[in-house]
Amino acid sequence: MFPRLKEKYREDVVPALIKEFSYKTVMQVPRLQKIVINVGLGEAVQNIKLLDAAQKELSMITGQKAVTTKAKKSIASFKLRQGMPIGCKVTLRGDRMYEFLDRLISVALPRIRDFKGVSGKAFDGKGNYTLGVKEQFIFPEIDYDKVEMVHGMDISVCTSARTDAESKALLGHLGMPFRK
Repeated sequence: MFPRLKEKYREDVVPALIKEFSYKTVMQVPRLQKIVINVGLGEAVQNIKLLDAAQKELSMITGQKAVTTKAKKSIASFKLRQGMPIGCKVTLRGDRMYEFLDRLISVALPRIRDFKGVSGKAFDGKGNYTLGVKEQFIFPEIDYDKVEMVHGMDISVCTSARTDAESKALLGHLGMPFRK
């Protein structure tokens, strides 16, 4: 069984993008490659249990085990040494990626207070889009009572698009609610 968003991509988005950008072949149409969800916890230097809780929450949200990220450099003013665990991340590909993006667009983003849409300017120039989420409570998998600490996360959507315009059109057709 295909994820709902993958079906929509094949049926509706590909023909719309071929028409919009006049591609000659289906292989030129940009597609999603991966989604990386990153949680950076500077407070994990003092309390390692916060990192474990964040890893568990990220695993619940994505359905995939989170990997610990370690500090690349030592920074004395932050009491940080090279190799210390300071965050966690998950890289989603394939069907899990489509399922996560579908839940993000249709369930999680509308739960943000005073939500008017996501910024249309957060592209990196090579067709990748990144958005920051201030708290993890927008995901229905998170139980409000069991949370030790409120933290945000960065969600990066990597596409095979060459330009930001192609990437924005792809995400727009998939249902990403850009601000008007």
